[in-house]
Amino acid sequence: RSCSFTGFSTVQSRKLGKSLSRSSVRSRMSLKPPKAYNSLQKGALIWDPKPLQVKKIFEALKKGLNEYLEAHQAELDYLSGRHKDTKRNSRLAFYYDLDKQIRSVERYIRKLEFHISKVEELYEAYCIQCRLRDGATNMKQAFSLSPATKASRESLVELYKNVQECTEDMCFIEGALEVHLGEFHVKMKGLVGFARLCPGDQYEVFVRLGRQKWRLKGKIETDDSQTWDEEEKIFIPNLHEKFEIKVTELRGLATILVGVVTCDSINFFTTKPQAIVVDITELGTIKLRLEVLW
Repeated sequence: RSCSFTGFSTVQSRKLGKSLSRSSVRSRMSLKPPKAYNSLQKGALIWDPKPLQVKKIFEALKKGLNEYLEAHQAELDYLSGRHKDTKRNSRLAFYYDLDKQIRSVERYIRKLEFHISKVEELYEAYCIQCRLRDGATNMKQAFSLSPATKASRESLVELYKNVQECTEDMCFIEGALEVHLGEFHVKMKGLVGFARLCPGDQYEVFVRLGRQKWRLKGKIETDDSQTWDEEEKIFIPNLHEKFEIKVTELRGLATILVGVVTCDSINFFTTKPQAIVVDITELGTIKLRLEVLW
């Protein structure tokens, strides 16, 4: 069976190889972003695409964009109704101001629709490259198990190139998709610790998302209020990285680690501000409160 498989699929693999190569070239020409994105800057490209993670982020992103679209469509419907009433009442200045608002919302809706279509286009191209890579990988494994011939060795070389090209294209598309993820505005809301927090205590909170870092210091005041040297930070979402949060207590020259946790950002792609309460200690005796607005 292996001999007959080899004789038949050598020709088929060459056809598949040419098809994969053409698709890969087309995708690189049409899908490379016009400017370098985060994962390509400073030569830090990692050839390790993660389709399952990309799928989760894509679904969350598309849901969030549709929420924004629905909210602005509802606003447009409301303004259009007022526009008709105002026209009948002939309040000219208010009518033109309302007309300007309607045009502004319409432009924003068109931008959102284009944004959604671009994200869908990128993800569709990503899925195609992923299926092509899987097909080439399966054929490469099959050829490696079959008797070695000159034709099979040539096919293996060609399939290896195709796998590399598809992997490269998937990484470029991931980078292009990252450009469309928007921003996370993270606000510090303070620590919650009940009896663990005492007046005069000083803490340092360190938040990291990939290469992006936010370090801030805070103090518990005598009236149990908290003062922090920074209150807000903007993070650029990343397809593969999670938020890493580290809290330490400052005691003179010494520092005591309170806890380190990670937080997935997949639930932050929504129109409403998300109140986040993170257990810093294992027993939850100290918690960190944040607010994330996408």
